Amino acid sequence: MTGSARRLDWVDMAKGLSIFLVVMMYAASSVGEDTGGVGALHWAIAFATPFRMPEFFLISGLFLSQVIDRPWKAFADRRVVHYLYFYVLWAFIHIVFKTGLLSANPVGAVSELAWAVVQPYGVLWFIYMLAVCGAVAKLLHDIRAPRWAVFIIAAVLQMASIHTGSYAVDQFAAYFVFFYSGYILAPQLFRLANWAGENVILAIVGLLVWAAFNAALVFSPGFAMHPIHPVMGIAGLPGVHLILALVGTSALCTIAALLTRLPWMNWLRWMGSKSLIIYVAFVLPMGIARTVLIKLGFIEPTLLSLAIMAIAIISPLILYWLVLRTGWGGFLFERPAWAHLPGTSGSRREEPRAVQAPAE
Repeated sequence: MTGSARRLDWVDMAKGLSIFLVVMMYAASSVGEDTGGVGALHWAIAFATPFRMPEFFLISGLFLSQVIDRPWKAFADRRVVHYLYFYVLWAFIHIVFKTGLLSANPVGAVSELAWAVVQPYGVLWFIYMLAVCGAVAKLLHDIRAPRWAVFIIAAVLQMASIHTGSYAVDQFAAYFVFFYSGYILAPQLFRLANWAGENVILAIVGLLVWAAFNAALVFSPGFAMHPIHPVMGIAGLPGVHLILALVGTSALCTIAALLTRLPWMNWLRWMGSKSLIIYVAFVLPMGIARTVLIKLGFIEPTLLSLAIMAIAIISPLILYWLVLRTGWGGFLFERPAWAHLPGTSGSRREEPRAVQAPAE
């Protein structure tokens, strides 16, 4: 395997870990909301709270340096329009299905669709924010804003725990620092991953120390287990949360690098390569599975959470497989030519490509 292939493998493995933790969180919290119960997955999610979403943003910023010098049209097509296409498409699907059909409330669905333009909708807020973070990073790059100054300001915004009433503004303030960290710290993170692959014992020892330190701060005085959103202890304090998030994302990158050495873990790397496919489509099957299983009498929190997590992860992959097999519905996971900016790669003005790139 080439160095370039290993480099991409650990990134996909890190994406796999991230999407696994995110789906786990939504599965556990939704079970907690419906049953009031707390299971083993709640404790796992509590441990991962400092770094779960920061890792997703950091990984998304890793390869930004490869495209940030492109002209605005080419950059926007790949890093802004790309994500907005999937956000708009799947927000429409979610809202029409859940509010328009299941709740038989077409007026409410129209209202939610309108609000989704300015207020990121549901779980898709992450896709919306990737477009925003990419555009802001490009603008700051073009005006030659000093990287250290941008990082400091972004860190201050994160520590300030801003609550403006605008979900988009609040989430940008909370997570832009991690997206930008992925961009500016990419060389160091790739060196860390390479080091971990060459120093396995030391890497494992370091991970054990980190895990103990992270757990001690998360489950310290002030921690409160809740069926929906556990409350961190000292780890939730401004500054401490930021540091734990950056250290935790580095730890997940290290774990990902170590996992690439295990051929039987390739399923997680493959899952990571399809992370956006899973992310946009897991909510609906998760909700249906939860409703059906609870009505059938399955209420034990741990087993119920595990079952709906498995269904939520596998269902989008089955749908993707069906799309590939039938040739129908490709627009769900691949951006069609009309959804590219004119003149950019993949648009109607370009030569058609033999293989379409997947959603990632």
